[in-house]
Amino acid sequence: MRGDDGKQDGMWSYISPEQRVPPDHPLRPMREMVDVVLKDMSPIFGRIYSRWGRPSIPPERLLRALLLQVLYSVRSERQLVEQLDYNMLFRWFVGLSMDDRVWNPTTFSKNRDRLLDAKIADKFFSRVLVMAREAGLLSAEHFTVDGTLIEAWAGQKSFKPKDSSDEGDDDPGNPTVDFRGHKRKNATHRSTTDPEARLFRKSQGTESKLCFAGHVLMENRHGLAIDSRLTEATSRSEREAGMEMARVVAGGHGVTLGADKAYDTREFVRVLRELRITPHVAAKKRYSALDRRTTRHETYQTSQKKRKRVEEIFGWLKTIALLRKTRHRGKRRVGWMLRFALAAYNLVRMRNLVWGSA
Repeated sequence: MRGDDGKQDGMWSYISPEQRVPPDHPLRPMREMVDVVLKDMSPIFGRIYSRWGRPSIPPERLLRALLLQVLYSVRSERQLVEQLDYNMLFRWFVGLSMDDRVWNPTTFSKNRDRLLDAKIADKFFSRVLVMAREAGLLSAEHFTVDGTLIEAWAGQKSFKPKDSSDEGDDDPGNPTVDFRGHKRKNATHRSTTDPEARLFRKSQGTESKLCFAGHVLMENRHGLAIDSRLTEATSRSEREAGMEMARVVAGGHGVTLGADKAYDTREFVRVLRELRITPHVAAKKRYSALDRRTTRHETYQTSQKKRKRVEEIFGWLKTIALLRKTRHRGKRRVGWMLRFALAAYNLVRMRNLVWGSA
């Protein structure tokens, strides 16, 4: 017999969100790991919030919600709050009951400076790495460094001469601008939307964009990110950030650092050797800074295979975490999101490595 398509809503429900989430749901092991990290960070949260006044939204819930935004590619915090209102899975992960009221989207904006000042993303990232190290997932010898461009939240029309703020008079909000015949350089121009963004192009034949440079240091055993930097996009930013991050892993025995051909310079190789790191940089066909002392070993060939896994991190950041074009302005905020997104990526990898093999 055909059932009746009734529209009457039930008034009561006796099934909690915990019961509705399947036992084998991928978010369950991630929730367990995140709860351990946030519990360790509880003293830090206690220091950045006042002891008196009206109780705030718990920072643990804010961070869980931001994790969901990264993991599920939610485009904005307004959409994230909308999902929290009706998505039972999101409510369960954040820690909201069925009847809890969802906060206003501006809550994220009001708390962002507090989280930035306390460097919560760095501390969260560090504690995730501690968990990975305790699980035996990190390599202590073999690493890879690479960089990518993160497009800024600023249009080309905002890139104006520093000594003038007006270009076009037909529409102040979206003026008609003719760039033909005008030389636009970082030395003479600056974005009015994001002054810290720089006009740069990755290679010949590609268009110039207002962007930042994101850099990642990866361990080669399981492809986990162990450090990151966000810098201005320049021709030297990759190597300078690479040398800075190399100091994080210096001091061990038999440490190697892989990289692509852009890092094959005498200065970069010299700095790595001074740090007692073997430079496993992809050698150029001509004028390479490497010689047979390095390239003849089998470990060098292995590093050349493993170093390509860093592209998986960049691919995940740009497609899932929506960092192909950032939705924040300024190096400080974009760097915070890069660090936090890398922590989310490590949690996904750890879930796959530990929970997937269980």
